[in-house]
Amino acid sequence: MIFSTTGNKATIDRKLEERSKKLASVDVNLSPDQEAYLKATASEIVSFIADGKWTASAVLEAYIQRSVQAQEATNCVTEIMFDEARLRAKELDVDFASTGKIRGPFHGIPFSLKDQYDYEGFDSTIGFTQWANKPASEHATLVAQIIDAGGVPFVKTNVPQTMFAFECNNPLWGRSLNPYNAAYTCGGSSGGESALLALDGSALGIGSDIGGSLRMPPAYCGVYSLKPGSGRVALGGAQDPNPTFEGIKCVTGPIARSLTDLHLFCRTIFGLEDPTGIAAPLPYRETQLPTKLKFGYYTSDEFIKASPANKRAVLETVDALRKQGHECVEFTPPGAHEALVIFLALTSADSYKKMLSHLGPDPMDASLRLAVYGARAPRFLTALVGWVLRTFLKDPKAADVITSAGSKSYLEYSEWVGRRQQYALDFRKKVWDEYGFDGIIAPVQAMPQLPHGAATNYSALCAATVLYNVLDIPAGVLPVTRVDPEKDALTEEWTKRQGEGSRFMEDQIFRNSKPLYDVASMKGMPVAIQVVGKRWEEEKVLAMMDVVDGALGGRDFGPGACKGMKVDVLVTE
Repeated sequence: MIFSTTGNKATIDRKLEERSKKLASVDVNLSPDQEAYLKATASEIVSFIADGKWTASAVLEAYIQRSVQAQEATNCVTEIMFDEARLRAKELDVDFASTGKIRGPFHGIPFSLKDQYDYEGFDSTIGFTQWANKPASEHATLVAQIIDAGGVPFVKTNVPQTMFAFECNNPLWGRSLNPYNAAYTCGGSSGGESALLALDGSALGIGSDIGGSLRMPPAYCGVYSLKPGSGRVALGGAQDPNPTFEGIKCVTGPIARSLTDLHLFCRTIFGLEDPTGIAAPLPYRETQLPTKLKFGYYTSDEFIKASPANKRAVLETVDALRKQGHECVEFTPPGAHEALVIFLALTSADSYKKMLSHLGPDPMDASLRLAVYGARAPRFLTALVGWVLRTFLKDPKAADVITSAGSKSYLEYSEWVGRRQQYALDFRKKVWDEYGFDGIIAPVQAMPQLPHGAATNYSALCAATVLYNVLDIPAGVLPVTRVDPEKDALTEEWTKRQGEGSRFMEDQIFRNSKPLYDVASMKGMPVAIQVVGKRWEEEKVLAMMDVVDGALGGRDFGPGACKGMKVDVLVTE
C-alpha cells in the first residue's frame, strides 16, 4: 500500500509512472527455450556461455521478462536498468565472439541489486521520497566489482522504509508480497531481492544485514544466502539512513537460488580491493572439512522458542547429519536475550533521530512504531512498564528489552559497546571453546513466516538473527522443508507454558485465542535454518552448508521451485 501526502504525491506518481512505462515495454511471454535459462543456476549460465551455447543477451532477455512477471505478482522491483543491461550484455557477446574468452567469473549473469546500492544514473531512494530524482554519480564499489567480473545488473529491488524492519513496505514503492502467499510478507530489509530470486526473476543478487536482513527474507522466500562477518565485502556506495553508526556492523552478502552460486559470489568478490579499506584483502580460501563434523544445535534460545515448523526444520537437519556420521549436540546459547538487549540499546542511542531524519513528508511505517516510540518514551514510563512485566507478568526478559531502548549519553553508549564486546568474548568461551563445535544449526526465527502487519507488534522476533549480528560472525541460510499442518500443529509443548522464554511474547505467538502462529494459513511455505560459524570462517560456513544440503537430499528448492501465485489485489494501492 502506498501512502501519499500533498508533499510527496507528485514524486510518487512520477516514479511509479516511470517504472510502469519501462515494465510495459517488455513482452512477458516466455518461450520454452527461455525457460531453460531461468532453470539454470548462475554458475551454469556462465558455463553455457563459455561453451558457446548461450549468449549473455539471450539469457538477459529471459530474466527481464521473468522479472516483470515477478513484479506483477509481488511488487518487488524499484529501479529498472533494462536498456543499460542490454548494452552491457551485447558488449559481452561481441567481446566473447572476438576472443572466445569470458570477461570474468560472472560473465553474462543477470544481477539484481537491493535498492540501496548505487548504480550510476539511477536513484537509491530506499523508499524515501526525499531521495528520489537524485541519481547516483557512480556505481557502488560492489556493483563496480560485479560489472568488472562480467555481471549484468538490470534491476533494483524493494526495501522497507529505513531498512530497519523485517516487512517490506515504504511510501514510495509500496508493499512487497511473499511469492508463496500474498497474505504474508517477503521479509526485510532484503525482501524485494528475495522475492525476485524466488520467482527466478534474477540469477543472483546482493543484500545487506544489520539485524537479519540477509536471513529472514531468504528464509521466508525459500532461497539461499550468506551473511558474512564484517570486513569481507565492500560497502562503499551502499546508501544508509544512518551511515556513520558503527555500534552494530552492517554487512553485505549474496542471495542466490543455489549454494553453488553463493560459492561463486564469494570466490569472486572476497579479497577484491576496497577503496575505503573496510573490506579486508582476504581472498576466498578453499576449505577442507574433517570427515566428521561437530555441530551444536538448539530449538529455543530461551527468549522465544521455535514454532513447531521451525523446530522440525532444525531436528530434521540434525537427524540427517547424524545419519551421515556427524556429531550433533544440543545446547542453549548463553544469555541470548542479552544480545537483543545490547542491539536495541545501541541502535536506539539517539532515539532513531538520524534514521528518521529523512522521512520529510512521508508517514512513518507502522513496522517502526514499536521500536521508535519505545525509544522515545520517557524513562519513567519504560521503567514502569518494565516493573509491570517483571512483577505481574513474571517476564524479566521482556522487561530487559523494553528498558534498554532510548537516548544515551556518550558514556552510556560506550558502556553498552563494552557489554557487546564482553558478550562476544563470553560466547566464544562458553560455546566455541567449551564445546569445540565446527558450526551451529539454529532457527532463522521462531516463526516460519509473518503475515503483513505482524512486525508492528512482533519486532522482537528478530532476536534469533540479531544474536549473530551482535557477535559479528558469519551465518548462512538454506531452506529445509515446507510448513505441513499435519506435522506442525501446536501441541501442549507450546500451548502450555514450558521453559524459560518470554511469557509475554510466547503467549501472543502460541497461546492466545488467536495466536500469531497459524499453521493452516502457512501451509506449503518454506522453512529454513541458519548455519553459523566462527569469525572469519565464511568459507567454512559455506562448506558446512554444502554438507547440510547434501545430507537433507532433494527438497525441491532452487531454480523453478516457486511456481508463484496469482495476486488479486493491487499491491501499490
